Amino acid sequence: MAKKSTKNPSLNVMIIVQKGRLAYEAALFAASLRQSCPDFDGRLLMAEPLPGPLWPEDPRLPDGELRDLLIELGGEFIQFESKAFGASYPYGNKIEALAAMPKGEPFIFFDTDTLITGDLQQIPFDFSRPSASLRRENTWPELQLYGPGYAGTWKSLYDKFELDFESALDTRHPDEYWRRYPYYNAGYFFYECPQKFGARFLEYATAIRDDAPDELVCQSLDPWLDQVALPLVIHSFGGGKDTIPRGLLDGDISCHYRLLPLLYAREADHVVEVLETVTAPNKIKKVLKNSDVIKKMIYHGRGQKVRDMFDRENLPRKEQALRNKIKKAGFWMR
Repeated sequence: MAKKSTKNPSLNVMIIVQKGRLAYEAALFAASLRQSCPDFDGRLLMAEPLPGPLWPEDPRLPDGELRDLLIELGGEFIQFESKAFGASYPYGNKIEALAAMPKGEPFIFFDTDTLITGDLQQIPFDFSRPSASLRRENTWPELQLYGPGYAGTWKSLYDKFELDFESALDTRHPDEYWRRYPYYNAGYFFYECPQKFGARFLEYATAIRDDAPDELVCQSLDPWLDQVALPLVIHSFGGGKDTIPRGLLDGDISCHYRLLPLLYAREADHVVEVLETVTAPNKIKKVLKNSDVIKKMIYHGRGQKVRDMFDRENLPRKEQALRNKIKKAGFWMR
């Protein structure tokens, strides 16, 4: 164990919280952070969108047991206005919430469907060089028969924002192989100032949404818009793929599990152990059992039945194959 004096300075961790599934996932996240990183001396900021014209219903988590539990687990609620996205594109919450974060303070954003499984404070972050999750498949762009390839599609975006495309390429991979091109999962990202990062993220995302290059005419931006804009933002601030060692986030220290059936199907034994340990205390169980998914997957043992269906050493290459097998067995929940 590294000495306390070697760890990172205090940082702000942000997740999105609103009523429904995300609030229960936030409780799992907060409980796992508290257990896996007991000396964490930063802030866990839970950003919730305020009601407004872009939300047909109030998106906030109501007062009650779940909100109280999130606060007891160390969460601080902050609110933000939805000016560009709202209910029509809820993935935009992670973009707009950055404006409500403390200016000039290092931050890391996590999707709420993440568990912290190790000591977050021991990661050697260089917050001046942003990065994001590399746990992704080749989901975008979806190449068309007579359309541009990966290079033409991505280059059109870099050109739009006057960014150097060639320096963003991973030349370890050949032309027109998707890993050569800058693509991240937006499950986590970090930088030295959330407001600078958020302002540029918002600028790029809305510009792509409202005036995309011709090369994107056949491409869907829902739900991919955040992940299309994110590489451009990271590159514009001098970041890239390897600004922290691989295998820590989305590895030993965090797990972006996405959905509980997928967690039980494919994640390491340690991840399942963290999940089931942090949800065991009665005061937490009492609240989380109000989620039908958590109740059945964790407390009623459905998750273990899913786990028994798969060999973690020989998983299907594509996530869709996992989903299909779980659905066929009748165990799919979200």
